[in-house]
Amino acid sequence: MAKALMQKENSQVHKEVLSANEQYVSSFGEKGKLTLPPARKFAILTCMDARLDPAKFAGLAEGDAHVIRNAGGRASDDAIRSLVISHKLLGTEEWFVIHHTDCGMELFTDEIMHDLLSKSLKTATVDEKGWRNLEEDGGSVEAKFTKFLTFTNLTDSVIEDVSRIKGHPLVPKYIPVYGYIYDVKSGKLIEVPEATKAGKAS
Repeated sequence: MAKALMQKENSQVHKEVLSANEQYVSSFGEKGKLTLPPARKFAILTCMDARLDPAKFAGLAEGDAHVIRNAGGRASDDAIRSLVISHKLLGTEEWFVIHHTDCGMELFTDEIMHDLLSKSLKTATVDEKGWRNLEEDGGSVEAKFTKFLTFTNLTDSVIEDVSRIKGHPLVPKYIPVYGYIYDVKSGKLIEVPEATKAGKAS
């Protein structure tokens, strides 16, 4: 009875995910024998944007590489933590930082997020007047202590992140870090030469 009630409460998306997983399991085959370290020994730091599929734009199969994703593909402390583990314990030897065109991180500032979240935790909306809450109730001042790592210039953000990774004391100088921008209109990876130069192995 409890199980039946739980299934009724599940959303359509939840059901679709579990159904897709059942199909995936049915043809899982030899993937269960993949080793823990990534076979191609590289990692990608990129954005969580749903239009980006690193497996497709970088030609990845399961087990090939580490893919670290967050809002903007930023070199946050946690992203660098993952990259350090990726190299130190799992043997990756080169890293890519890949941001993308039409990124939502260019559409707001930390101050806007602080203001919105301090008044409401529900999804906001945007129009010609900018971002606003549909209702203002139940926000938190905790937002003011969070850095959302927004940016105003896409190219500069790639250079900044590559440079931060390369300059981190836990990142070996011999690891090359490449900087790219993914074009959401064409699927093309466009190199940011100044970023790749900053990320050159030494």
